[in-house]
Amino acid sequence: MPPSLLDIVLSEVLGTATLTLLGCGVVANVLLTRSKGFGGGWLLITFGWGLAVFAGVYVAFASGAHLNPAVTVGLLVSGNEYAPGVPATLLNTLVYFGAELVGGFLGAVVMYLAYKKHFDITDDAGAKLGVFSTGPEVRSYGWNVLTEVIGTFVLVFVILMFGNTPAGLGPLAVALLVVGIGASLGGPTGYAINPARDLGPRIAHALLPIRGKRSSDWGYSWVPVVGPVVGGALAGLVFYVMPVAAA
Repeated sequence: MPPSLLDIVLSEVLGTATLTLLGCGVVANVLLTRSKGFGGGWLLITFGWGLAVFAGVYVAFASGAHLNPAVTVGLLVSGNEYAPGVPATLLNTLVYFGAELVGGFLGAVVMYLAYKKHFDITDDAGAKLGVFSTGPEVRSYGWNVLTEVIGTFVLVFVILMFGNTPAGLGPLAVALLVVGIGASLGGPTGYAINPARDLGPRIAHALLPIRGKRSSDWGYSWVPVVGPVVGGALAGLVFYVMPVAAA
């Protein structure tokens, strides 16, 4: 029996919240003052995000475990169902998008509560923002968008090649894929590769009473939305025209 719209909403909200709670949490562990993981470095962050995806896919299995509007767009363009028995309609697309964004926001809020005292004693306002959202090492919007397009293309195309829908994936395979993308393509922009993962926590950063925070860098915020959506759409298109899609 296919999931209802309520099932989809709950599944995607909880799965994406798990993703951002654990993913933003590992960044907080590495960046915030006197955290036990302080200074743990980029590889700890990439493995932490991979394991966050691993957990989120399990939590959101009922809805196909998109956790990411770029994955939803890729499935739409490729002609796949969103989950067994769930067609790629406008209503379902909006439901997935909304649930993913809400989940991204809620997970970041819970992460903040877990690290509240460390946010209080951290002086670096840039590090505090970096816990919630991505930013470029070299700000050049066109190139930053291209980086996100490439990283997201790899994510969505390989997911489609794994098994056509995320519900058919082994969560460990997706987790390792995310680790690989972070380790290889994450350097320039922090590899958002997911609009909900970046925009939801960025909104949380803007609204939460974080001591000594800076602006939420809204001038850059469109990059980790547009880049992943374009990358996901291109991945879906390439998959659609490949012989395997018709098999």
